[in-house]
Amino acid sequence: MAIAKAERLMNLALCLLGTRRPLSKRELRDSIEAYVEASGPGRGAGGSDDSFNRMFERDKDDLRELGLVIETVESLDGEIGYLARRDSNRLPPITLDAEEAAALGLAAKVWQQARLAGAASGALQKLRAAGLLEDVDPFEAHGALEPRIPVHEAAFEPLMLACRDRRPVAFDYRKANAARPETRHVEPWALECWRGHWYLAGFDRDRGAERVFRLSRITGKVRSRGAAFTAPVPDVVTVRETVASWAGEIADRTARIRLRSGAGYPLRAKATTVRELGDGWDELEIPYGHGLDAWLVEFGPDVVVLEPAELRADVVDRLRAVAKG
Repeated sequence: MAIAKAERLMNLALCLLGTRRPLSKRELRDSIEAYVEASGPGRGAGGSDDSFNRMFERDKDDLRELGLVIETVESLDGEIGYLARRDSNRLPPITLDAEEAAALGLAAKVWQQARLAGAASGALQKLRAAGLLEDVDPFEAHGALEPRIPVHEAAFEPLMLACRDRRPVAFDYRKANAARPETRHVEPWALECWRGHWYLAGFDRDRGAERVFRLSRITGKVRSRGAAFTAPVPDVVTVRETVASWAGEIADRTARIRLRSGAGYPLRAKATTVRELGDGWDELEIPYGHGLDAWLVEFGPDVVVLEPAELRADVVDRLRAVAKG
């Protein structure tokens, strides 16, 4: 069955590429043996015509999905014809160095994890057909360590398409210190992966400002909105820099905390000073940036914030929100 279909598609493609004028359905049916067999001896009967028409429409859609540009032309007497011009179906030679091929391969792996495996594989096959060297394999690892970008969030694909199509969206978003999610109306700009997590940068309509959202905190489905963008899209969207500053990577001051002995090793790794207090506790001085309160909450009763006062208050607020559920 698969071989018969592949042969039929090949014959149809050759007919459309080899003609200098549009061919009607009748001419294509008479030229391709599989269509003649599908029509049967009673070719004029309605059932036979229906069978051929369904087969032809499926084949035409499959060829277009594979990248063949098929034109539909109406003659003066109203008859519809089809052809595939060679100049419309020819790509210039494409050459990629090893680094460019590796980047394509990594991108293709992202799409494979995001339920776009068919489109990714098809795109790479078209590149090979257009001149990508046989000895350059985009899927091959180019080093001892192979980079991987995880895509597990259901929101990734609809947000990626919304960024591409410049289409506003709405989704329910739960902040780290919030007990319940709230609806956000966003004009999406760009998606970026930072330290194993995907983030969306865009214009938050409700707040009238740029915001960055972590995809793992989006609950429910991403809903499309028909209205156009209301804010200009910046030429450069600094997702990583924004997230890094929020995560405390960019810190201009320090905080003093008490940490239970034998606990909180990630905090100890960041500490500038560590002093033993006795009774199973140590005192640490760590860099203080935006987002440190959310990180400290993860260590639960093993951490007590001493100063500054605003950091202590933020941690207490987050713990109360968690306790409320």
